[in-house]
Amino acid sequence: MTVTYNPKRTIYADFGPRRLHADNINPSVKAAKYAVRGELAVRAEEYRVRLANGEKDLPFDSVIFANIGNPQQLDQKPITFFRQVLSLLENPALLEKPDVLSSAFGYPQDVVDRTKLLLDDVQSVGAYSHSQGAPMIRDSVARFIEERDGFPADPQDLYLCAGASSGVSTLMNIICHHPSAGVLVPIPQYPLYTATLSLLNAQCVPYHLEEEKAWGTNVRAIRESLAKAKAEGTDVRAIVVINPGNPTGASLSPEDIKDVLDVAAEEKLVVIADEVYQTNIFVGEFTSFKKRLRQLQQEVPDKYDHVELASLHSVSKGMVGECGHRGGYFELVGFDPLVAAQIYKSVSIMLCPPVIGQCLVELMVNPPLKGDASYALYSQEYNGIRDGLHKRALALYEAFKQMEGVECQEPQGAMYLFPSITLPAKAMEAAAAEGRTADEFYCLRLLDATGVCVVPGSGFGQKENTLHFRTTFLAPGTDWVDRIVKFHAEFMAEYK
Repeated sequence: MTVTYNPKRTIYADFGPRRLHADNINPSVKAAKYAVRGELAVRAEEYRVRLANGEKDLPFDSVIFANIGNPQQLDQKPITFFRQVLSLLENPALLEKPDVLSSAFGYPQDVVDRTKLLLDDVQSVGAYSHSQGAPMIRDSVARFIEERDGFPADPQDLYLCAGASSGVSTLMNIICHHPSAGVLVPIPQYPLYTATLSLLNAQCVPYHLEEEKAWGTNVRAIRESLAKAKAEGTDVRAIVVINPGNPTGASLSPEDIKDVLDVAAEEKLVVIADEVYQTNIFVGEFTSFKKRLRQLQQEVPDKYDHVELASLHSVSKGMVGECGHRGGYFELVGFDPLVAAQIYKSVSIMLCPPVIGQCLVELMVNPPLKGDASYALYSQEYNGIRDGLHKRALALYEAFKQMEGVECQEPQGAMYLFPSITLPAKAMEAAAAEGRTADEFYCLRLLDATGVCVVPGSGFGQKENTLHFRTTFLAPGTDWVDRIVKFHAEFMAEYK
């Protein structure tokens, strides 16, 4: 049934009792895909519910959600100092009983002091804040950035947001002005970027990372993708870099970052630096795009002066793992003040980011210091989480190395491994018979047999004729890893 339109009169066809149906909603929403919460995750949740209801007919007794970086779903404990402060922020009447807080609940004085400091700024976590975020919290973030990078940061350039994802959405809405607008996105990539571009009816311009070089960023691949897109009429306006990488776990060197900034300077590209895993580093040290840009501006006058950089961070990852509190920030560097004013207007439309999430950002960037009452416990918890993640990453890596047809780069950072898999021809044929990609077929079989939910590489993008899957290493213990190893051996034997 067709709908005709003219400027004077619109005729709407009758599609039944409801105004909306699957064929007349925004097609850009229907085109967007987000693999980490796709069919596999839905099925995994169904299995979890069945187990919770006491069903005994499944071949496993627990579901492992290794499909998404959701640390506290997988038994990572909240950091005590953070939660103690948040509890008082939510119920400030408790501050009227300092003796009880100390004697009965063991709240140290620095918890009480930080709570009062935050309440002086926000008044109440149930009240709106400034649209960019509470001023004192942005001051704390600025100090954190200055101490991390050795270069000044201006609180006026900082925007607190409801997790980094919200910041990405804000920035993409500003950048993508027309269906011809394009953004360079690393492949494999976190599907937030391709999904957001689909929603905006804009163009994803993929550039492939080098798997054989620990998923490094190849500047030649960036330039080739850029040239091809421009030749096809795409107005390429920005480049996304995820460092450390998701789903790859790669960690960029200062020279890698310079290569990206060189392209940005020469081609006038906005750099979107997704740095939410900056504390999840196993090899080397984290270098921020802001630090490297400021260094280059000192070393090479003029060339980098007008590079536009937006860098993002979040409380969801690292050792904090507070995904559900939706806290994050982005910093603007080198943007035209008139553009920054439009970004401010855009965030103002949403009033403000969650205030409790803002407070958690302040705690993340300004944790207890040596000599503070909470420092010893904070340090113990933080280091325990960090060391545990690294230990599990290496255990999973070693397991993959022993599996037939599986190759995996050594973990450098983030919370993921992204192994490649080579499947027998019969498995490829079975996948095709079901109308599925081979990696999706493999991951569904893995879930059905073991209760371990991972994400097929096709959900992140991968080079043609390659297969991968992404798994987190957040789940405690090794039982679930043993499940994967056993399943893989049986799967390969079945399809030989």
